[in-house]
Amino acid sequence: MLNRRAFLAAAGAAALSFPGQGLAGLPGDRWLVVIILRGGMDGLHAVPPLGDPSYGAARGALALGRGGEGGALDLDGFFGLHPALVGLEPLWRRKELAVVHAVASPYRNRSHFDGQDVLEGGGVKAHATGDGWLGRAVADGGRGEALAVAQAVPLILRGAAAPSSWSPSPMPGLPPEQIRALSALYADDPLFSAAFEDGVQMEAFIAGLVDGDDKTMGEEQPKKKSTAFPDLAMAAGRLLTAPGGPRVAVMELGGWDTHTGQANRMAQPLAQLADGIAALAKSMGTAWAKTVVVAASEFGRTVAMNGTSGTDHGTGGAMFLAGGAVKGGRVIADWPGLDTSRLLDGRDLRPTLDGRSVFKAVLRDHLHLSTPSLDSIVFPDSAAIKPLDGLIG
Repeated sequence: MLNRRAFLAAAGAAALSFPGQGLAGLPGDRWLVVIILRGGMDGLHAVPPLGDPSYGAARGALALGRGGEGGALDLDGFFGLHPALVGLEPLWRRKELAVVHAVASPYRNRSHFDGQDVLEGGGVKAHATGDGWLGRAVADGGRGEALAVAQAVPLILRGAAAPSSWSPSPMPGLPPEQIRALSALYADDPLFSAAFEDGVQMEAFIAGLVDGDDKTMGEEQPKKKSTAFPDLAMAAGRLLTAPGGPRVAVMELGGWDTHTGQANRMAQPLAQLADGIAALAKSMGTAWAKTVVVAASEFGRTVAMNGTSGTDHGTGGAMFLAGGAVKGGRVIADWPGLDTSRLLDGRDLRPTLDGRSVFKAVLRDHLHLSTPSLDSIVFPDSAAIKPLDGLIG
């Protein structure tokens, strides 16, 4: 039986490399992970403006206290962090976490499908592009392979030169005896036999990266693979930092459409997000110092609670940036206020920042894409949207 280390030594890491491996090891190489928060995250609940004089009255029963049991963690005296995001507090203290608040895409009509299309496509309206802004950035910047940690490549990565997707099956793998039986069955077909053996070896290699061990192939009974977000993030970090691995990845996390019972329902995805980013930081090791993680949603939610203890589709929200390359320890906001007279359409947090300015800053200052490319190719007809300065170290 062959263990993963022996297999790599025999086959050579190049045989299992991802496309675009020529970028690996180049001086100044950097990593970017984009997390799409599908469903419309309530930024006012995730990062509450505790210092806004209208906060308590505007949010009602959804308002969080400052500190104490169930209260928000104080960030800067004005903004707080939902207690379910406590896993991000060490990153905040190390200045590896920043929040951009009162931010939105150009979209204003509050449909999940169209909102996500604008967020991922990078245009000013839904279905304006057939591919995604990150895919165009990868292709234009020559960054090599891009990975979607998902069942299929999402819109945001379409347009990349060689996008691929990976997600563990929720079903257990085949027992060793069945693998041996299939190998014997295909032994007389040279082409299929070789492909089957390559697949078995690659699966074992990936499993080793995901599990973080060097167990001998075929020695243990299969087990159900975890699809929890922190486990996927841990696996993504190992895939990104593997020899010849991709430098750009996209992940997805749902559960944000909290029309009912938001106080209880939103705590779970918040904890998953925090634990996932922390797991990514841990699994990337020293590469974390050259990594940026951006988490964004298609829109925010209404300021006032609805009649079912939840919130409805809104506009302005919050984005998270994490990583060793982020100038963190701060909340970046041109705060519009929560007084009713200051709300968009009398109901939503008024956005004062365009999310494209955040994405442009990351692509310009972290991946070194040019301004003309950002203004015309990555985000078409967006010269008026300037990159947000000072985000990246």
